[in-house]
Amino acid sequence: MRLRAPSFSLLLTTTVACAVGPRYKRPELPVPKAWQEAQAVEATASSATLERWWTAFHDPILDRLVARALEGNLDLKIAGARIREARAARGIASAAGLPQVGVEGAYSRTRRSDAVPPFKSASGGSSPFGPREQNAFEAGFDAGWEIDVFGGVKRDKEAALAEFEAAEEARRDVLVTLLADVARNYAELRAAQQQLQILEDTLRSERDTLELAKARLDAGLGTELDVARAEGLLTANAAQGPALERLAKQAIYRLGVLLGQHPGALSSELEPQGMIPSLPPEVPPTLPSELLSRRPDLRRAERELAAATARVGVARADLFPRFTILGSVGRRSEDAADLSSGISQSWSILPIVRWPIFSGGRIRANIRVQDARQEQALRQYEKAVLTALEEVENALSAHTREQRRQESLRASVAANRLALGLATDRYTSGLESFLSVLDAQRSVYAAEDQLVQSERNGVVALISIYKSLGGGWSFDEVASATQQAAETGRVAAAATPKRQ
Repeated sequence: MRLRAPSFSLLLTTTVACAVGPRYKRPELPVPKAWQEAQAVEATASSATLERWWTAFHDPILDRLVARALEGNLDLKIAGARIREARAARGIASAAGLPQVGVEGAYSRTRRSDAVPPFKSASGGSSPFGPREQNAFEAGFDAGWEIDVFGGVKRDKEAALAEFEAAEEARRDVLVTLLADVARNYAELRAAQQQLQILEDTLRSERDTLELAKARLDAGLGTELDVARAEGLLTANAAQGPALERLAKQAIYRLGVLLGQHPGALSSELEPQGMIPSLPPEVPPTLPSELLSRRPDLRRAERELAAATARVGVARADLFPRFTILGSVGRRSEDAADLSSGISQSWSILPIVRWPIFSGGRIRANIRVQDARQEQALRQYEKAVLTALEEVENALSAHTREQRRQESLRASVAANRLALGLATDRYTSGLESFLSVLDAQRSVYAAEDQLVQSERNGVVALISIYKSLGGGWSFDEVASATQQAAETGRVAAAATPKRQ
């Protein structure tokens, strides 16, 4: 009885399907069902959107800054270049599983020595091996194909794909951070400007108080101590101005760099005083489990874990044989005119099996390296999830408590302003000491300054909520692809030498 051998394609399909190494499955990480600060979300409506969250502040200047940052920010451009690098690396990995074909042409001229055996003739006659000088013309195709029997190439392609996807998520993470940085620095700029305005109003009021103290001294109703105290308070508060101006300048300079411009490019545009962006009435509700799919940094960490898992399979495939088929077809002749004739045709086929028997433990050591890297990637993913949950809880807590703090500070400002008016009237009437007026002025300035700081903190806390929820990256998918294509064209054009 004769047994028919299975077809080569069936054997190949069967063996390739069995790739060595662990098969990746996204880990199921436990997350809470609700936020600890759930009341901060449940108490609000759901109409706020995460995709374009900065528009909820209704500040056209902020909207323009965000649009310009998306176009000019250098970190975004660097992340786009890394995506293109990862895409090209994926192409390299994919090419390893395909046959490699090349064209070869050669010419050689050789002169053989007849002075040594077997070419040396005892009779001194001509050699039976042909003329001493020979020409050789060659042309043909060479091909090679490593058959991925144990899946090492397949795992390498999986790793390259996961790394490409991780690069995409890294760009999205840069985008989320960029949006938050632009909005936060803009809020800090406007807060510093409002603090400067409050300081200017306070100094004007304190100058009036100083003039009043001097007038009462000239009339014999006041004392030099009152004048000295008024001057001391005035100069002490005036010293706050340079520090606030420094904060405003730093915010402007930082915004310029975020937009991909030199630090002072936005000075004329942003130095005119503006208001702190008003808080939106809603905070978008979300669940802790949604973070795993919304936050780009978590998606990137998960893709990096997938790549590390595939690399384990690549390392384990080195334990098994490698099967390669080499072949060539071409023509070889002494005369170039004979290359077209059938007698010059040649071909070869060479199956090769390579199996490392002894490598000094290098292969197994590399497997242990990849196993350790996979474990590191898993722990990094778990840590990133916990950190993300913490960031959301902190942001929700800060937002809720800052709102309550602002209510108390507004009441404090109103009460201190009333106390200042009463103290000034009673001092003018001689019923209160000048120290009461100065204390009231200090309290008014402190309360108003703290209120502005609280409003800034409230905006920053809300921005932190949007950032920690992963808001802002999904709307820019089409625009980012267009921008990357345009940037590729600009870089290629810049690298092309210009003709003189």
